[in-house]
Amino acid sequence: MRVVIAGAGSVGRSIARELLGHGHEVTLIDRQPSAMRVAQVADADWLLADACELPTLRQVKADEADVVVAATGDDKANLVIAFLAKTEFGVPRTVARVNNPKNEWMFDEAWGVDVAVSTPRIMTAMVEEAVTVGDLVRIFTFHQSRADILEITLPVDSPIAGLRVGQIAWPPDTVLAAIVRDARPIAPSADDTLEGRDELLFVTGRDADESALEALLTHGPAAS
Repeated sequence: MRVVIAGAGSVGRSIARELLGHGHEVTLIDRQPSAMRVAQVADADWLLADACELPTLRQVKADEADVVVAATGDDKANLVIAFLAKTEFGVPRTVARVNNPKNEWMFDEAWGVDVAVSTPRIMTAMVEEAVTVGDLVRIFTFHQSRADILEITLPVDSPIAGLRVGQIAWPPDTVLAAIVRDARPIAPSADDTLEGRDELLFVTGRDADESALEALLTHGPAAS
């Protein structure tokens, strides 16, 4: 996969190292000479230029990229980069960093953003996930489909602890995607039994009733 990353700060370099480690081809762009820390990501291609300008994106052959990542510290720049990548170069997938959560509403398909990543929101979710047992935590929202990834650590006294997955009627548009038990991920089957302290990961559609899922996890299946 060929990936162009605009923004060679700590976030951009970290993404580049991960992608290179998985065998992908990466180009890093930044307009600040101080960001040209080539030795830290030596296997990437580097370009000192402004990714908000069309000649720069032409120079890195954005039209041949599979993904463009707008990872600068400037939300306006990230929106422009995503918009140009999508509309001028037809990049199949754009990922944009949201620095200020107040700007999150703008990062959608109208601006050419396929996936928006809000670092503060993810960090908040990770903090909540680490300290909260028995509460649903929204880990991530897919901006294109509006699907959510939700997590809950099942309390030991949960009414659904001890039930088999197949015995539970999950709310509409709600899928139990994984069970994490003792740091081991389990692909849930109908015969798997839920246990207290299990970490449950759900994928929910845009029309899912989160309160119904929370009621099920808190009070158990409704009596028929």
